[in-house]
Amino acid sequence: MKEADVNVMHENSGKRFSLITAIFFWCGLVIVSGVYITIPLISVFTGAFNVSISQAAWAGSAFSFCYALGFLLFGPLSDRYGRKQIIIFGLIVLTIVTPLVGLATNLSWLIALRAIQGLVAATFAPAAISYVVETFPAEKRITTTAYISTSFLVSGIVGQVLSSLISQYWGWSYVFYLLGAVYLITTILVMNYVPVGKANSTHGSVLDSFKQFRKVFTQKPLLLSYIIAITLFFAFVGMYTTLGSYLSESFGLDSQGILYVRCVGILGMLVSPFSGQLVAKFGLNAIIRVGLALAVVGLAVMGVSSNLAFLVVMSIVFVAGISITVSNIISLIGQLGGAARGAAISMSSFILFLGATLGPIVATSILKGSSYLLAFEMLALVLGIGLIASFFIKNREPV
Repeated sequence: MKEADVNVMHENSGKRFSLITAIFFWCGLVIVSGVYITIPLISVFTGAFNVSISQAAWAGSAFSFCYALGFLLFGPLSDRYGRKQIIIFGLIVLTIVTPLVGLATNLSWLIALRAIQGLVAATFAPAAISYVVETFPAEKRITTTAYISTSFLVSGIVGQVLSSLISQYWGWSYVFYLLGAVYLITTILVMNYVPVGKANSTHGSVLDSFKQFRKVFTQKPLLLSYIIAITLFFAFVGMYTTLGSYLSESFGLDSQGILYVRCVGILGMLVSPFSGQLVAKFGLNAIIRVGLALAVVGLAVMGVSSNLAFLVVMSIVFVAGISITVSNIISLIGQLGGAARGAAISMSSFILFLGATLGPIVATSILKGSSYLLAFEMLALVLGIGLIASFFIKNREPV
């Protein structure tokens, strides 16, 4: 498609914007699932490659580490070379590399290929969100960003469930074979149904694109937004890390029961796509604060609940608050980034994932020396810092 297709997209806005939103939701779901698919396979790898659990865990850690670094690389590159072009590049490489992971005959090769997967998987988030901010009309940006961010959250559950089922019935290699086929189909969808976005500047060197990161750290509203961002996934992943052990020890649930509770959390994510309507009515700032407040309350109450049904309801409230806030904070960062939008969103993606990495580490450290109550309340306290920061963000660009 040519860049002129963007004009056609606006002329036929309804169906075309809905189709692109659906494709980007699908992309986020299948690409970010790559972060989580090896979690159920760790014990399988220990037997298949005759290694320890800590060694097998690098199949996930290598992906995660390179995924975080990739955000810092591909956001600025998408500023220069184009959003769609970077997304397609990442999908093509994922289509080639992912089946090769299933062919790995030793853990070292598997880890190396997973690292490549993680690096190129980071092409999607910053490029897609920048595409939406630049291409979609104002009244559709928040909603579409909400769908994309919701796909990131849902992938954490879907990736683990599908990986477990495929591995159980066909073997671990088929997890990667089938995912490679999914990436091929996804590449074709993006190539044929997502128009080229706004033209990007080709002036200056590639290095100039990375110098945009300096602008990001000179804007107080962006720095405050990043404080909120790191607390979101810190609390989200930390909560689910704590919840698994809590449900097992305090309520006697087995792994299947814990999985059911995690799946119920998806109900809270269903609120996110409607946040665009809420923002139009109440304002972006107000909705971010409401989302953070819901998440803080839900998390704090979970720590003192002794009733399983009430605990599950509070987990839904918590997830709803997180989902609303993630979509809106990403949209806000995209607006505040201006000409350095790719760099700003890349940094936010890196910070979100940094929070997701630190959350379980801090949560498990607290649990070793204290109670579940303290773990839940400490996570709520960290999230409360994000809530406080939201009151100091001023002079934002309009939605």
